[in-house]
Amino acid sequence: MSSVMGIILTGGKNPNMKELVALRTSAAIPVGGKYRAIDFVLSNMVNSGITNVGVITQYSFRSLMDHLGSGKEWDLDRRNEGLFIFPPSLSSDDTGFYRGSADAMYKNLTFLRRSNEEYVLIAQGNCIYKMNFQGMLDEHIDKNADITIAYRVMDDFLPEEMSSLGVIDLDADGRIADFQEKPLHPKTRNGSMGIYLIKRSVLISLLEECSAHGNYDFVKDVLIKKINELNIHGYKFDGYWRNLSCIKTYYKCNMELLDPEIRKQVFIENGKVYTKVKDEAPAKYNEEAEVRNSVVADGCIIEGDVENSVLFRGVVIKRGAVIRNSIIMQGSMVSENVLLENVILDKEVNITPGKSLKGDTNWPVVVGKKVVV
Repeated sequence: MSSVMGIILTGGKNPNMKELVALRTSAAIPVGGKYRAIDFVLSNMVNSGITNVGVITQYSFRSLMDHLGSGKEWDLDRRNEGLFIFPPSLSSDDTGFYRGSADAMYKNLTFLRRSNEEYVLIAQGNCIYKMNFQGMLDEHIDKNADITIAYRVMDDFLPEEMSSLGVIDLDADGRIADFQEKPLHPKTRNGSMGIYLIKRSVLISLLEECSAHGNYDFVKDVLIKKINELNIHGYKFDGYWRNLSCIKTYYKCNMELLDPEIRKQVFIENGKVYTKVKDEAPAKYNEEAEVRNSVVADGCIIEGDVENSVLFRGVVIKRGAVIRNSIIMQGSMVSENVLLENVILDKEVNITPGKSLKGDTNWPVVVGKKVVV
């Protein structure tokens, strides 16, 4: 896919992610033991042969920039093309912040103009899935589409979860006849994945027109307003997909990654998922440790009982501690005789001896970064 360049949008602050986005953007949220959310879309692009990628950041981007670095882990530290990161132009009155997705791309129009690729793939940085974009490009060309939107039949989403998505309706030829953005009462189960394929020249023209009219949102001010004017088609995706739009979805996604079939689909098939490499010792399991159906990253020391949980790098579980259906992020310490069930601990949390935290699968307990409980 040498004819395609990539743009990854990381979005603004999402209050539905609560403490997990207090110091980071949702695209930088840790997932699956050692990854960040942005690793998945970035790896998908690289595995599809896209080597010119721009990441447009907005809110609390320091952690994200530290993670991405020069792009070495994705083979994007290149003399020509490679990985480019575009933070907003900060000012004392916050006027430099992007007002929306179209405004963010318009303010980085130089990147689009200086690139040579014919097509642009626009994707979100907070979605977990594995996809080769070649099929989407082939269908885009075959249908002679102006814009192609990837969608998925969201039969595994609850009705209230559909209200956080764009919902599309298609005609018999696959052309999008209607687009609802985050509707309270969705007409269909066809959810937009936030992945758009468009000719670079067409995108530049649309962004210039959008800015001239004082508009700033790509979905509302371009896709929806141009739905009858442009030839906008849908590309159906049948694999696993989750958007990290709220605490409930984040928790559900990590628990689903414990399923061997989902883990195979996301991490093994259609290429690897690349991430920032850290040199850590292997996980250590003491004689009294019991671990069942869990993801345990490098550097962990386990003396207690862990079941159906995700442990990130350097987590310490002391003797007598019981961990069930929980997510424990990097560097956290769970002391002796602690009980955690349906809990999310952010980085470097210290749970003191004898404490008990119990949440619900729909409402897990969340403990913010570096908190002592």
